[in-house]
Amino acid sequence: MQIKLPIVAATIHSQGSIQGHEDVLIETVEIDSRAIQPGHMFVCIKGAHFDGHDFIDSVAQKGAAAIILERMPGNLDAIRSPDGRPVPLLKVDDTVQALGRLGHYHRKMADSRVIGITGTAGKTTIKELLAQVLAKKGSTAKSPLNKNNQLGLPLSMLKASGKESFWVMEAGISQPHDMDDLGAILSPDLGIILNVGPGHVAGLGDKGVAHYKARFLAHLAKGGTGLINADYPDLMREARHTCSDLIVFSAQGRDAPYRAGYLGPAISGQQARGGRFRLWLDGETIEVDAPLRGTVGAENVIAVAAAAHLMGLSPDQIIAGLAEAQLPEQRFSMKEIGKWTLIDDTYNANPLSSERMINSAADVAAGRNLVLVMGEMGELGAMGKEAHQQLGKIMGGTRAKAVFWKGGFAEDVEEGLASEHWRGKFIRVSDGDENNFTNQMLGLDLADAVVLFKGSRMNRLEVFFEAVHRSLQENHKN
Repeated sequence: MQIKLPIVAATIHSQGSIQGHEDVLIETVEIDSRAIQPGHMFVCIKGAHFDGHDFIDSVAQKGAAAIILERMPGNLDAIRSPDGRPVPLLKVDDTVQALGRLGHYHRKMADSRVIGITGTAGKTTIKELLAQVLAKKGSTAKSPLNKNNQLGLPLSMLKASGKESFWVMEAGISQPHDMDDLGAILSPDLGIILNVGPGHVAGLGDKGVAHYKARFLAHLAKGGTGLINADYPDLMREARHTCSDLIVFSAQGRDAPYRAGYLGPAISGQQARGGRFRLWLDGETIEVDAPLRGTVGAENVIAVAAAAHLMGLSPDQIIAGLAEAQLPEQRFSMKEIGKWTLIDDTYNANPLSSERMINSAADVAAGRNLVLVMGEMGELGAMGKEAHQQLGKIMGGTRAKAVFWKGGFAEDVEEGLASEHWRGKFIRVSDGDENNFTNQMLGLDLADAVVLFKGSRMNRLEVFFEAVHRSLQENHKN
């Protein structure tokens, strides 16, 4: 990204004069004062525990090319670059909105085809996989990990040069207005809605998750297309109300131009721990290996393959891209130590993603011992009790040898387990309990096991994953 300061000022509707700074060129945008270098523009964001306005002096001394702010500093004359020149200050009513306007401007000027992804579960995974597959055809920019809100999305867009063949960007929501904000910023050429289910329902309870996810399609670029999962009737209904140009995919045998079926574990090559899938790509049938398993994997794989096909990739490019693709950390990341398989899916959790990962872990186990290390699912509001009872029921149905639980709703989880006549061990763990947890895990005296770690971000189950991983590595060496 390179934008002249007068264009920035006009785009964000800034107040005041930039006279004398007409030739300033903005090379990138930051909201973290620690990342500022000469040529960067700093945007002052006020958060719950910080305020970017407190760092105006320091970013000026680091050589910031300009600063976007909501209130002028008292020591105005002191805001100077290291060579003594005043740093241009662009005052706006709302710096978050200003950041979004700037991101949208860059999107309009970009030569890239823009793909936007949303959904309740798996959107970061398919974003990462799709970016790797599209790279088989052309240069591709993507939003890092889950940078998908009103700050992360425009910042990700502004990090791209605009000369890439493709952008793959993720949109995540928790409040009713979020999707309209994000859709307006991104204006995708292809808008993908992977799935819908209970997630952030505390903020999206009035009209339902499907309604607010489908709002993404109201902001497609002119001539844009929606790519929607036909396996979710609520999503299909809402999407049809919002967008007339829809293409659908299915992993459950529905009539769709893009379909997938799971064939079983992959048996060779780089994806030997993943699965093999048969795909129907608008009249053409192929088989692919990918780093995923089961019906959940089929849903993700066909979403990626359909999007890549619509972007002009050949079947051979799609096969090669999926065969080489790697999952991001903390998303169904498998580590093999001796006869133990540890699955790290600790980044976050909701009812849909938890059910999917439990089923995928059971598929990996396939007759081996299964242990589930799970945590409370957040942001469920009034449906928290019912959702955790249902989670217990799902876990009980796997016949797991043990369930370790961290966080609230433990009694509801136990009730769900009991409804399936489950006879395994239920063990509660808490913060700082990693050593005791590891001892109890190894004390199950299992010759081999598949262990899934899955919980909401607040549970920090990655700490427990790392504790067991270290211990097993040490024991394996001995």
